Amino acid sequence: MKIIYAPLTLLLFVATAIDAQTMRSVPRLVVNISIDQLRSDYLEAFSALYGNDGFKKIMNDGRVYANVSYPFSPIDRASAIAAVATGTTPYYNSIVGQRWLSRETLRPVDCTDDEKAAGLNTRTGASASKLLTSTIGDELKVASRGKAVVYSIAPFKDAAVLSAGHAADGALWIDDDNGNWASSTAYFKQLPSWASAYNSMNAPARSIDSKVWTPSSTLSGNFSYFIDGGIKKPFSHKFSGARRYRSYKTSAMVNADITDMATHCVASTGMGLDGTTDLLNVTYYAGCFDHLPVNDCQMELQDTYVRLDREIGRLVTAIESKMGKDGVLFVITGTGYSDEEQTDYSKYKIPSGTFYINRTANLLNIYLGGLWGQARYVESCFGSQIYLNHKAIEDKHISFSEANDRAVEMVSMMSGVRNVYTSRQLLTDQNAATRRVRNGFSIDRCGDIIIEVAPGWRLYNEDTFESQICRASYIQFPIIIYGAGTTAERIVEPVSVERIAPTIAKAIRIRAPNACSSEPLF
Repeated sequence: MKIIYAPLTLLLFVATAIDAQTMRSVPRLVVNISIDQLRSDYLEAFSALYGNDGFKKIMNDGRVYANVSYPFSPIDRASAIAAVATGTTPYYNSIVGQRWLSRETLRPVDCTDDEKAAGLNTRTGASASKLLTSTIGDELKVASRGKAVVYSIAPFKDAAVLSAGHAADGALWIDDDNGNWASSTAYFKQLPSWASAYNSMNAPARSIDSKVWTPSSTLSGNFSYFIDGGIKKPFSHKFSGARRYRSYKTSAMVNADITDMATHCVASTGMGLDGTTDLLNVTYYAGCFDHLPVNDCQMELQDTYVRLDREIGRLVTAIESKMGKDGVLFVITGTGYSDEEQTDYSKYKIPSGTFYINRTANLLNIYLGGLWGQARYVESCFGSQIYLNHKAIEDKHISFSEANDRAVEMVSMMSGVRNVYTSRQLLTDQNAATRRVRNGFSIDRCGDIIIEVAPGWRLYNEDTFESQICRASYIQFPIIIYGAGTTAERIVEPVSVERIAPTIAKAIRIRAPNACSSEPLF
């Protein structure tokens, strides 16, 4: 009997030791970083100007997924960050964009505005109430019975709130009007003392009058990735006027504020100091200055990546120095879109034109009136979507399916229309060709007629003066996973951002968000 029990005891000892080692591998802190408008081509092109502690370090020592995409369209900052946090698309989480049209009021609503949550250091209250699924932070709170500490730091309100989710300890962003760090009563009764103290000393409002953005590298004028090349004139920007904080938040300088607040938050809240994994969501900015066309801010964009490299290095170094490389897991990705270039294609004889959405809505109303008698069949339009008047159609005893079919028949004949979808089609059609549009659709927050405008055409609303060039091009960006024992590897097979949330969930041994059906990356 002793001969039998000794090996069993040994096996139990070994199994216990292996399990203990595995338990210790769970990171004490996860830092989930979204970089607004990050592009792989720029990231690689400016690498000659980088230091050794930022992008070079995490890409050499981390697991890099080089070909990443969002499985829906259209994409903007809000829908992208919501998809990363929830592990699913707008079809389920219902964040179809930063704004959409309210069917009740026929007015645009912001994705995070909430009248029930008062603003702190800001005029507008905000919460994640319009986000209809759980986030990775929410699930961490549930799994830890509230013990885990979850915070989000971002320049922008929508990024901070949507990455924080419903149950986070806090979400902090820089207010557009006063330049202070702000939040809402959805997270705090009042700003914590550490945040208020930081505001009094280090908020952008304290230093905006003396800030001047100039190139950080002496090589800036001599190095250019852009095709027109040549020596570039150095730039110098001050921030003044009513829009100064909005402008500042699209400059490279705002990323230093994000790093400072993020590291201050970690130190002040005790994140990563106990046996419960904590989560810090961080958003940086890598887009064009003041949303200008790329050709008008080439050196600014180059300097944005150089400074962003430094801030990534500062954040990684500061947190690793406290917790060690194995104690923290960094997950970095982009938002999958970039500010549209205001290109005049007609100048180069490229097929293009202007599609007027408000004119289209008015013509559709006239067309339906000719079929069924005068009435207000079209309620409004927003973006490339048309909202039909359900009550008017019902009062005329017309089936909604027929109204949809007639609308598609008329709109599809107009110049500049690549495709037309109905809400009913997107709810029922599982065709692969419509999957991206369907994934970006929400029955409660989208129109009845969704128009896909031809690439190169300008979508323009004469009533609101909103304008954009429509593109179907792919913006390449990576997912980088670094720290917590991650082995260095470069993967070129295409992957979706939906897989970030289940990957983090697996790493910290909790459930993925409740609408996430994707597999972990590894």
